[in-house]
Formats: sequence, C-alpha cells, structure tokens
Amino acid sequence: MEPWMIWVITAIVLAIIEMFSMSFFSLCLAFGALCAAVVAGFGAGLSGQFLLFAAGSAVAFIFVRPVMLKYFLRGDRTVPTGIDALLGRVGKVSEAIDPEMGRGRVAIDGDDWKAVSVDNQPIAFGERVEIVQVESATVFVRKID
Repeated sequence: MEPWMIWVITAIVLAIIEMFSMSFFSLCLAFGALCAAVVAGFGAGLSGQFLLFAAGSAVAFIFVRPVMLKYFLRGDRTVPTGIDALLGRVGKVSEAIDPEMGRGRVAIDGDDWKAVSVDNQPIAFGERVEIVQVESATVFVRKID
C-alpha cells in the first residue's frame, strides 16, 4: 500500500472519530494527515511526511479549531429544565390569588400551581401573570398589565 493511501485512511478514521467527539481535535489531526498525504503523493520521504503532518495539524489547531469551536459551540448550551424552566413564563390565574386567605392558583402549560403574589396584592381569576420565583410547589407571580 502506498504511503499516501495510509495517510488518507488515517485522515478518514480521524474524521470519523471527530463525529463522535465534536472537540475538533481529531479534525485538526485529519487535516495534518491530508497534508502529509499530498506530499507523500509527490514522493516526499517519511521525515517530510511527518513534518508536514505536524505543521498541518499545528496550523489547524491555531487557526481552524478556534473558529470551529466558536461557530459550532457558541453560547451557553444549557437548557433550563424542571422548575428553572418556569422562571419568566406566563400563566393564567385559575383561582383568584388572595394574600390574606393564602389562596391562589395559576395554570402554566396545563399544570396548576399554588401561587403567591410577589407584591402581596390580590390578583383576579383569569389575569395573566409572570412567574418570578419558584419555591417547592409554589410559584411567586407578578401581574402582567
């Protein structure tokens, strides 16, 4: 088997590994392997192949990897779940919120939660409210004007 074929196979294997890791580390090495395959195809010796493999990989690490990481892994990838996902959501009062009686319920996406007004004011049935805090099974709400 020709040396350039081995470098191409190496590049393909590294690219496949990259699909599972998404760190862009293996992709940089694959780029270096392709560079080595090119010079191997033109008849460069083993030391020249490894030199270009190292140089190509280094160039990819310095210039390509940061761009790829920024483009593909931009922003905060955490998605709020559970109770944290309720913050900022809008609900509808399903039982009037009465701070003096300690009563009140809010419907949010089909779920009914015990509700407390953050400004300690009553909120009528059917009003739209925003969830500002969650403690245990109680949501603290603010009326939306």
